[in-house]
Amino acid sequence: MQKIINKKVISENMKIKGLNKLAASYEEGIRLKKEPEDIRPTYYRDIDRILYSLAYTRYMDKTQVFTHGGNDHLSRRMTHVQFVSKIGRTIGRALNLNEDLIEAASLGHDLGHTPFGHAGEAILNEISLNHNEGYFNHNIQSVRLLMNIENYGQGLNITIPVLDAIMCHNGEFPLGKYIPCDKTKEQFLEEYHLSYHNEEILTSLKPMTLEGCIVRISDMIAYLGKDVEDGIRLGIIKKEDIPLEIVNVLGIDNRTIINTIITDIINNSYDKNYIELSPQIYTAIVKLKDFNYQNIYAKATPKEKMDYLRIVFNKVFQKYLNDLNNNNYDSSIYQSYLANMSDEYKNNSNERIVIDYIAGMTDEYLIKQYNDIK
Repeated sequence: MQKIINKKVISENMKIKGLNKLAASYEEGIRLKKEPEDIRPTYYRDIDRILYSLAYTRYMDKTQVFTHGGNDHLSRRMTHVQFVSKIGRTIGRALNLNEDLIEAASLGHDLGHTPFGHAGEAILNEISLNHNEGYFNHNIQSVRLLMNIENYGQGLNITIPVLDAIMCHNGEFPLGKYIPCDKTKEQFLEEYHLSYHNEEILTSLKPMTLEGCIVRISDMIAYLGKDVEDGIRLGIIKKEDIPLEIVNVLGIDNRTIINTIITDIINNSYDKNYIELSPQIYTAIVKLKDFNYQNIYAKATPKEKMDYLRIVFNKVFQKYLNDLNNNNYDSSIYQSYLANMSDEYKNNSNERIVIDYIAGMTDEYLIKQYNDIK
């Protein structure tokens, strides 16, 4: 690359100006390993690293909610993270917070998601526990992927605030108020490691920045209304099924639901050191989430499909674990995954390596592996 004159000046010009005093500063964007920075500000550079990662490319063929195909308009994992990014940056811009941090964490928050969405995550968690590898959770796997798997097992050296926002993003636990929690690099790493062995910690994780709080709530905003639209599109529910007590507060379509919640957050959070929802909107969100669980998510993966996926995951896991234990170098886990990985990564247990391999697969690739094994 041609030498750039006044690199420091250009870097300053690329930073978002006029940030709220409560916003995460670029100087706080420390990395696990020190490295020279270029003209891109820290979080801006994280965006690029995530965007060009191999895991990001695989978003395009990973289930969001519905595991059955036949409709090209259903939300996929790729579209979901883009929705989260757009919603998060809208809130962040209105509150004068750091959009670069929000975008990086939004785009990376689901990198660790398994094939076949939450159904696949539940099955891989069973496998992980049965083989003494601790709990498997996609938010933790996203952090692991960025720290220890991408870049051939060397990681991408993403900043701590972005990794923390990803770790704490879980939108399954709605709150009326999101208050950031000050933490050091060491405290972040402690929470990360504890999550493999302490199931309760996942429900209590709090981001270290306001931007992380926004990513967490944006994750929920991005899927609530969209899942309703997908459910209607598939004939699982009808618009008339949604209780009026929800519709009268949030609206009936995804566009209105998103706009209503975003506007409420901005009105209740401006110039405050927390992100807050009004009681009326928060109550309606909880009711809509409960409605979705009972009428959409419970039907998204029928029992027959879940039984089939459980066979698929377990068969593929056992096959590749046997291949590693018996040094079967012709196996695809060697040829397609381990061949170029670092020696440090290869020091992981065989069980952990297979879990990482399966977690990174797309829906189609997992089924292909299963059919090849059969």
